[in-house]
Amino acid sequence: MYTGRCLTSHDIVFTMFPLFFRKSEPKMIDLNNIQAVLFDLDGTLIDVDMNLFVPGYLRRLTEQMRDQVNPVDATQALHRAVAAMFANTDASKTLETILLEVLHTDLDISPDQYAEYLERFCQYDLEALRPLVTGHPLSSRLIESSLSRGWKVVLATNPIFPRVAIDARLAWAELDGDAFHHVTAYETAHFCKPSPVFFEEILDCLQLPAEACLMVGNDALHDLSASQVGMQTCLLTPWCIKRSGARFKADWEGDHEELLSLIESEGLLSA
Repeated sequence: MYTGRCLTSHDIVFTMFPLFFRKSEPKMIDLNNIQAVLFDLDGTLIDVDMNLFVPGYLRRLTEQMRDQVNPVDATQALHRAVAAMFANTDASKTLETILLEVLHTDLDISPDQYAEYLERFCQYDLEALRPLVTGHPLSSRLIESSLSRGWKVVLATNPIFPRVAIDARLAWAELDGDAFHHVTAYETAHFCKPSPVFFEEILDCLQLPAEACLMVGNDALHDLSASQVGMQTCLLTPWCIKRSGARFKADWEGDHEELLSLIESEGLLSA
């Protein structure tokens, strides 16, 4: 007669569905061949609520256009311009060109007129957005440690802003804009995340293969889409954005302190 212990519900389920209880093998992220790291900006190196920053930016910018167009109409046109920038597939047009085309078509604003409005906005109003931006105490060390490894460091923010607005956010967070080998801004970029050609354009600039680059960001769709071209990816979780439709899996995820340890080591098991 069997005298062992009785099977529990857990035993029965484990016997029937062992795969559900099998621990997944931890993934390794290999930094040995990395030659460049791409950092996202908002929610990665700095803390900023873009649901507050973008409306504030547009409201103050369009107020500068009031002498020619209604600010409400200007805001709607800028929304359409940003949508066109995200949808662009024409490598012959910078995102700034896309923006200016929409403003000219919808509002009859010339490039020179927009440049004047933007200059006035930057001179008188941009600083008012400073309280919305907070730096992270480890961001500078992340950049410095990457440079110490001999890596090129890229600021791979979605390039829907002019360089002056990007530099302002870096300065407010006490980050050195000159530390970056390349910065994506609408004056020079042609594509937006999550399009794979956004990353391919950066690879062309760096003259590096995707396997030599590491993308670090907080957006599970926009930043992790770098995996489409073969880059390894790190997802920063403190200000993580998980959009509907995100289908990419990070090679590693964790917080800023863990990422710093990763960069300063030879490689790390993913969480």
